[in-house]
Amino acid sequence: MQLNGRVAIVTGAGGGLGRAHALMLARHGARVVVNDMQADAAERVADEIAAAGGEALAVRASVTDEAEVAAMVHSATLAWGGIDILVNNAGILRDRSFAKMDLADFRLVVEVHLMGAAICSKAVWDQMRERRFGRIVMTTSSSGLYGNFGQANYGAAKMALVGLMQTLALEGEKYGIRVNCLAPTAATAMTDGVLAPEALAYLAPEAVSPGLLALVGEDAPTRAILCAGAGHFAAANVTLTDGAFIGRGDDAATRVAAEWDRIADRRGESVPAYGFTQAERELASAGVTAPTMAVQR
Repeated sequence: MQLNGRVAIVTGAGGGLGRAHALMLARHGARVVVNDMQADAAERVADEIAAAGGEALAVRASVTDEAEVAAMVHSATLAWGGIDILVNNAGILRDRSFAKMDLADFRLVVEVHLMGAAICSKAVWDQMRERRFGRIVMTTSSSGLYGNFGQANYGAAKMALVGLMQTLALEGEKYGIRVNCLAPTAATAMTDGVLAPEALAYLAPEAVSPGLLALVGEDAPTRAILCAGAGHFAAANVTLTDGAFIGRGDDAATRVAAEWDRIADRRGESVPAYGFTQAERELASAGVTAPTMAVQR
């Protein structure tokens, strides 16, 4: 689990989960770019790392600003030779029920979580491909995986990150790039007022970071969704049931409704290796042989 010589960027690392991640990566030998929108917060975490004998670079940058992200990656590359690990942790909340939610707040949350992660990942992608090594972690959430009242914007962005992870993992596989998701439960500024006070003591951000370490090491998995909180770890999957062949015809809709229990039966469900698995199986059930679409473009 040692990360000696590795260079990591942690976004939103001025406090909470990002700070815990940055400190743990540094303790295991990584040189850490501590990114935050608040320069003084980033500096404090970088100072903590340095005081403990590690190496850190504090960078104030917005993950939604392509020029600032590019400058951050350039500075770290000049200082340390390249980026090995990217932890897309930065995020915000704008919780309201969908009926009361302003679409500007919907866009803002998607912009920070989804586009911020895409911008940062794009900024390191080419050099990771060239160096044939990379570890990228997206921060998803149970709100995206399973839904939470009042978090339509946050949940949509967090589930979108799972889709981004799935595709980048496939595209990066032959280049040694492994991409995963971490779904944390932790007491941070973003969860103030969401969790009961008696629960907060168990949900320290530091209890999540060991899971992050498993996702960025030499033997890290890829395409994993790791749920972590209070020292408990579990894997989530997007699955596909065996389903049922209904066929076409004027009464197909009626038969779909009639066969719903069989279509939704979770016994024998699988985790598809790639998205076109669905179409391959659908065509096979209709007696059509389709060429595999699991190709490297």
